[in-house]
Amino acid sequence: MRSSGRRTGVLLAVLVAVSGVLLVPSAAWAGDIYVQLSPSTVEAGRVVGIEASCSDNTEPATVESAAFGTVTVQPQNGLLTAAALVPERTDSGRYRVKLNCRDGRNATTQLNVVASGRPKHGPATGFGGSAGPDVGDLLLGGGVAVTLVGAVLGLIALRRRNGPTPAGGRHAS
Repeated sequence: MRSSGRRTGVLLAVLVAVSGVLLVPSAAWAGDIYVQLSPSTVEAGRVVGIEASCSDNTEPATVESAAFGTVTVQPQNGLLTAAALVPERTDSGRYRVKLNCRDGRNATTQLNVVASGRPKHGPATGFGGSAGPDVGDLLLGGGVAVTLVGAVLGLIALRRRNGPTPAGGRHAS
């Protein structure tokens, strides 16, 4: 029975040690200084949300990245928040995002920028603005020309049907 008590003690010591390791905050969250992005992967030309925390969340701080420049995160509901536009010309890749708190402390994270999946032009699927050059003026001009030709041919046909008028100016009935 003595060995089972000893095993229980060793097991209890291991559990305490493991739980102590699990409860220690990671370096990124130590002291509640952090920066998070939503989404962490964004298309060039889109907006990324920023949530951050400094020691004092009642004062603004700055967040900087080569992906979007420098933005000021403002206090909101006990956190620091902002939104940043990643310009369309931003190259695909991983970008460092750094939070600079007023007390000199900082935190970093990564932003993944991917190429925009939006097409530059609409698909060439048939009639419409995306089908190619504008042919509206050509169609209008062609329609007017066909109408005039039809009117002239109609007048010629009416004159032939009635035939020439006799010398007296009246048609025989």
